[in-house]
Amino acid sequence: IYADPAKRLELYFRPKDPYCHPVCANRFPTSTMLLRVRRRTKKKQQLDTEEQIQPEVQFEMEILGIVTTVYKFQGMSDFQYLAMHSGPDGKQTSMYDKVLMLKPEKEEFFNRDLPLYIPPPIFSRLDTPIDYFYRPDIQHREGYNNPQVSGENLIGLSRARHPHNAIFVNFDDEEIPTKPLDAAVQNWKKVCTNPVDKKVEEELRKLFEVRPVWSRNAVKANISVHPDKLKLLLPYLAYYMLTGPWRSLWVRFGYDPRKHPEAKIYQVLDFRIRCGMKYGYAATDMPVKAKRSTYNYSLPITVKKQGSHTVSVHDLKQGLGTAGTSGAKKSPSSRYKLKESIYIFREGALPPYRQMFYQLCDLNVESLQKIIHRNDGTESECTERDGWCLAKTSDDLRDSMSLMIKQIIRSTRPALFSNTTSSEDGKEQLAYESGEDEDDEEEEEEEFKPSDGSENEMETEILDYV
Repeated sequence: IYADPAKRLELYFRPKDPYCHPVCANRFPTSTMLLRVRRRTKKKQQLDTEEQIQPEVQFEMEILGIVTTVYKFQGMSDFQYLAMHSGPDGKQTSMYDKVLMLKPEKEEFFNRDLPLYIPPPIFSRLDTPIDYFYRPDIQHREGYNNPQVSGENLIGLSRARHPHNAIFVNFDDEEIPTKPLDAAVQNWKKVCTNPVDKKVEEELRKLFEVRPVWSRNAVKANISVHPDKLKLLLPYLAYYMLTGPWRSLWVRFGYDPRKHPEAKIYQVLDFRIRCGMKYGYAATDMPVKAKRSTYNYSLPITVKKQGSHTVSVHDLKQGLGTAGTSGAKKSPSSRYKLKESIYIFREGALPPYRQMFYQLCDLNVESLQKIIHRNDGTESECTERDGWCLAKTSDDLRDSMSLMIKQIIRSTRPALFSNTTSSEDGKEQLAYESGEDEDDEEEEEEEFKPSDGSENEMETEILDYV
């Protein structure tokens, strides 16, 4: 907890109880000293029994160090939920020995008839009291009637999302948009008030002229633009594909990749680094860490959140796209640029994340490009699963890329593969790498479902524009 300034210190009143809800302390900086105080008492010899002599007391103090961080418990304790059962006579019976498995048990342990015990899935999200500031009922004039409840005046559970007016297109849609929405044009014109913004707009236009389909990460790696401005600029120049081989990508207005066989090089490949004992290395041995981990989960009862810089319309008008704050180390031309590895796959280099979305043209390996262009000139149909490529082209690409990554890990960490025997037949090794053994009942990757894209980055990007 001390290593992460954003986390809170948890105190459990019953550490051995898995159902115990903790109280949390907030982290504060301080400048205090840690002292060691010793009290020494020295008794004097008593000569006369009638006189009482006070013992001599001495104090010794020593400064052990400086305290720079303290944790203060300022919140209230939440309800504590015990594993108890109330009988018909009101008697409480403990269920800990019935629901907690502390050692390997036999089948009888799981077949016992027990009262239903379902602990709450979540506790209070806040541990400090707040004022709701209730307003008094509005006194209307005589004859006033309440309006009918509709989606326009209904108070939702959360604030409405800021509309960015992007146009979403499914693979099954017949027509594609040729121009942006009027609201998208107005939003961009509202913030495009300085030469820097106009320059960024022209740079993005040139990118779409060279290549009609781009991912958002690829745009970020080629143009230095503030993310909040990019949310307004992309819907101004392109539409967003929700499903199909170009899902999660931005397509230039007026360009329909379903009608151009040469657009297969812009298709998306959802690639995930495979890990498991059958591949020779476990998830903990992976040199590429996951973006998110359950081990780093922080409780949602935060009292003190780290302040983030909120971007207002005024900031956007002042050219936040490249100007930013003074004293920044990066130059304006590369302040918001991402590295090329965020969207380009190269042989001999590991991807930055375990799950990546590559466009086929960004797989800079000759063997992979041969797989992609196997049917050049003979493309007959554009399907939702494979686009203009041959069937199972994505599977072949994943197998080859996984084999390359395994070789990289083998060279950097040979101890992981010291006990595994290398196969002489390349086909056998490739089948082993792709997990296509007949005896293996579990499949590493899910079966393709039409109109279902990947779930994390693409869904997050969609929510930015809804």
